[in-house]
Amino acid sequence: MSAVLQSPSEIHHFIGGRSVVATSGRASDVFNPATGQVVGRVHLASAQDVNTAIGAAKAAFPAWAETAPLRRARILFKFKELLERNHDALAAAITREHGKVLSDARGEVTRGIEVVEFACGIPHLLMGKHSDNIGGGIDNWNLRQPLGVVAGITPFNFPIMVPMWMYPVALSCGNTFVLKPSERDPTPSLMVADLLREAGLPEGVFNVVQGDKVAVDALLAHPDVAAVSFVGSTPIAQYIYTEGAKHGKRVQALGGAKNHLVVMPDANLDQAVDALVGAAYGSAGERCMAISVAVAVGDVADELVRRLSVLAKTLVIGDGMEPSSEMGPLVTAAHREKVEGYIAQGEQEGAKLVVDGRTHRVRAGSPGFYTGASLFDHVTAGMKIYREEIFGPVLSVVRVPDLAAAVNLINQHEFANGAACFTSDGNAARTFSRLVQAGMVGINVPIPVPMAWHSFGGWKRSLFGDHHSYGEEGIRFYTRYKSIMQRWPDSIGKGAEFSMPVAK
Repeated sequence: MSAVLQSPSEIHHFIGGRSVVATSGRASDVFNPATGQVVGRVHLASAQDVNTAIGAAKAAFPAWAETAPLRRARILFKFKELLERNHDALAAAITREHGKVLSDARGEVTRGIEVVEFACGIPHLLMGKHSDNIGGGIDNWNLRQPLGVVAGITPFNFPIMVPMWMYPVALSCGNTFVLKPSERDPTPSLMVADLLREAGLPEGVFNVVQGDKVAVDALLAHPDVAAVSFVGSTPIAQYIYTEGAKHGKRVQALGGAKNHLVVMPDANLDQAVDALVGAAYGSAGERCMAISVAVAVGDVADELVRRLSVLAKTLVIGDGMEPSSEMGPLVTAAHREKVEGYIAQGEQEGAKLVVDGRTHRVRAGSPGFYTGASLFDHVTAGMKIYREEIFGPVLSVVRVPDLAAAVNLINQHEFANGAACFTSDGNAARTFSRLVQAGMVGINVPIPVPMAWHSFGGWKRSLFGDHHSYGEEGIRFYTRYKSIMQRWPDSIGKGAEFSMPVAK
């Protein structure tokens, strides 16, 4: 990688194919969560900086939109090759600024690359349908055309993968892109921009503006931004959707989650426990598809809680760069305080705190943002720790008598991102998958994140907008549908026609 990151402690924008210094005079600290140390200063965008990025994208759009899809795909093929070559460097950058363990960061990069690989098939994905001679010498066909300048606003928990849900599909469809990554871990976005440039992407087609709400509001209000894609918490997703729609934009806003995993009495308990521990505490619970509620059906509850408590207490928690670490720190000290505040709230509400992660410290006096795995039992639907997304390593166990009660519990929740059921009964699995109200469902799979050629998204207040991310849904989101009817002079009859044309 080249000069974009020559000064990693001072993090600026990437606009028009080069590093651009911010003009706002505002900056924010970037931390290494494992040590608590400041490792950089990200310079936050002004509205002027955002306008500059949008201007560069707008100027690049006409030529990029007219570039043959096959040529766009070849650039993405080269980009994919460069991503694979720099796989470990990208993963290390994620771990340094987010805190997740290195193996998890590597998996994030891999899942992002899969969307790039999907987008490389754009010549086929953009093919329309043709109807020959529908009547009167008329042919009818359809095509999909790019929107123009589109923007992505992405969260801290997946600084590589979530942006890749957006821009590879958007770029392959012929749009130009402005990315506003999280200011908490901004470096990976610049590394990606550098690789796109090296792959041959024309200047201005992909731009990065570092920033906060000022940058977000500028993107939402700018008349030259045709569409906005967002992933984050539900309150912000609703704001993004409302503000973007108010300004006439197409909006795709993925919000919060409270994902349930139902454990049936006939489930393989060893598999269910392993799945719960990995899905609840992996990445310190900072995943929109993390399992935060275990629904214990019938008499499985006591043994389930016993096994979960043993594993939660023995998790190896430490610096994500250390190979032995199973869980890293939370992203910031403020976020750790928020998560531990929920734990205190759960105790006050009467849930049984089986394992208290607040007592776990990696090293005495460690300045890192660590908290241990927490486990609650006897949680009820009225408790705050059940209703709200905690986004940390906190697992709640809710006890129900049967599958019908489990499905009803899940369906009553306002969030509907994902749900899973562990069972050996095919009828129970079929019933669950058909009746549960969630956008992504797993049967003996704890985190059912779809592959790149499917699409990602929830229901209810987990998604604002009509389209899910990536896959065929992503193609639809980043293109406009156009129907064309054509007839040539020799087949046109004489005289005006005043009746509705019909197929003949």
